[in-house]
Amino acid sequence: MSDTEDTNDEPKDWSFTSHVGEDLRGVDLSGADLRRAVFDGADLEGADLSGADLRKASFKRANLMKAAFDDADMRDAIFVKARMNLSNFQGTKLDRADLRGIRGKYAIWRSANWWDARMDDSLRKALEKKWPKP
Repeated sequence: MSDTEDTNDEPKDWSFTSHVGEDLRGVDLSGADLRRAVFDGADLEGADLSGADLRKASFKRANLMKAAFDDADMRDAIFVKARMNLSNFQGTKLDRADLRGIRGKYAIWRSANWWDARMDDSLRKALEKKWPKP
């Protein structure tokens, strides 16, 4: 689908695309298909990724501060060293997601299965205190 065909009624299909280092602050990608897309080093501060399919997408060293990931499918996605503080992960699927080295201690993890993700022990301990596994 080209940009000219893109409508507000249809979710975006950015699967298998590259956005390395792009400035995408505040972009609305809610419900978008972002499978295997690459956002390494991109600035997505304040982006809406709620309900998006992020399976196997890569966000290495990306700025995801204040981003919304509510009900997103983040299985097998890579977020190594991403900045994710003040983001919302309510209801996200995080099976096998790689969260090593992220900054996300001050994010909302309610109803997200963060314990099924790979992460540093320090973050795991912080999340266990505030968002215990049910």
